Amino acid sequence: MSKQKEYEELGFRDDFMFGKVMEDRELCREVLECLLQRPVGELTEVQTQREFKYVSDGKPIRLDVLYSEDSEGTVYDAEMQNLNNKTLEFYQLPLRTRFYQSAIDTDYMNKGNSYKKLPESNVVFICTFDPYKKGLSKYTFRERCEEDSEIVLGDKTTKVFYNCTYRGNDLSDDLNSLYEYVETGRADTDLTRRIDSAVEKGRKNEIWRSQYMKEMTIIMDAREEGREEGKADRDLEKISEMLRRGKTVEEIVDFCNYPLELVKKVADNLLTKA
Repeated sequence: MSKQKEYEELGFRDDFMFGKVMEDRELCREVLECLLQRPVGELTEVQTQREFKYVSDGKPIRLDVLYSEDSEGTVYDAEMQNLNNKTLEFYQLPLRTRFYQSAIDTDYMNKGNSYKKLPESNVVFICTFDPYKKGLSKYTFRERCEEDSEIVLGDKTTKVFYNCTYRGNDLSDDLNSLYEYVETGRADTDLTRRIDSAVEKGRKNEIWRSQYMKEMTIIMDAREEGREEGKADRDLEKISEMLRRGKTVEEIVDFCNYPLELVKKVADNLLTKA
């Protein structure tokens, strides 16, 4: 399990700080333009909604809807993606893009808009690893017909995965510098220096610090709850297996120090199922 970073250690590649720095509309627009390598209209809305919902079993899940809308009505969802000592398969990035796209559309519809007016949207994942292990600088996906690739679905959605580990002469200087900044923290262009300055300022922001600590507390509590539930499940399975092997309730209590009522309950459940 990765160690929780101290707030002062957070950089632009860390999800929390990335979201906070991107609240700056002009800086956010310039980062998007650098990534997309095309002009982006003036951002009329920058929504950095990070909320915790509670599902039916009471466990908190974080819903990130960090998106921007420009003056042309185009929506951009930019997310920083780190492996954090987990496998690439663990994160299921393609399904995450589907979730984020759904969240954007749902948010738009909840404002009373018609699906016929759904905006053009770009889900952008800035990855600190190569998401498809093919050595490309980026991976862009749009819906096309399998039978005839000339036919585009036209649902106005694009998903782009940026591989910040890429180093090649085919990248523009500004994008190469942004990749290097995400990877190493070295700022050598006007854009990356302004990002770095915003990060340094953010590390001194006590309100952000408080928000970060609150998020980490919720996440740590959820992990601890998960560990406790996992242990309880293993205990129940162990008791069930011992009962199936002929051990008596008293023997299990004596040898394993489980509560008598718990072992009796498991034994009763096994009898009911028999």
